[in-house]
Amino acid sequence: MADRCAVYPGSFDPPTNGHVDLIERAAKIFDTLVVAVAWNSEKSGLFAPDERVEMLKEVTGHVPNLEYVNFQGLTVDLARQHQAVAIIRGLRAVSDFEYEMTMAGTNRRMHPDCDTISFMPSEEYIFISSRLVKEIATLGGNVNQFVPEHVVQRLKDKLGGECDPGLPLVTHDAVVASDGWANGNTVVSEQVCAAN
Repeated sequence: MADRCAVYPGSFDPPTNGHVDLIERAAKIFDTLVVAVAWNSEKSGLFAPDERVEMLKEVTGHVPNLEYVNFQGLTVDLARQHQAVAIIRGLRAVSDFEYEMTMAGTNRRMHPDCDTISFMPSEEYIFISSRLVKEIATLGGNVNQFVPEHVVQRLKDKLGGECDPGLPLVTHDAVVASDGWANGNTVVSEQVCAAN
């Protein structure tokens, strides 16, 4: 029987604990999991695609059946290239469902031999997103609970500034954009630099 391969595409800018959780779980189901860093030359990310791949290798090196690639273009073309039988997606909240269902249907029409499999994140990671991590880190907040230690250091190196994204900081409530997890805004406990 041929190896069963799946692709897990994403921006991974930066990789979060939620990404690592999903990678570990999906890798148990498939012989090979291709972790694919998607990038668009017209959009600038915080980290370059090669940096994202390096971070992913650092935080998932303990998983033996992974391959890592950068790609531009259609995910279905990447799936064909790797003879993947599945595209892995994370499904954090109800608000993700409509978009993911549309993408899964479109991908299925374009590549009928490849299914989309959606994973629910583990409970402790359900509200983590790269976008929120970047926002918190840019504002000097503590992101230790959201990203692996290697990523905390990369954020510190990239963003610099007075506040270390890994140091214990002052906590207070703040309204943060919901990043599409729920209807309206979500109140979260935000940690900010004590010096600010």
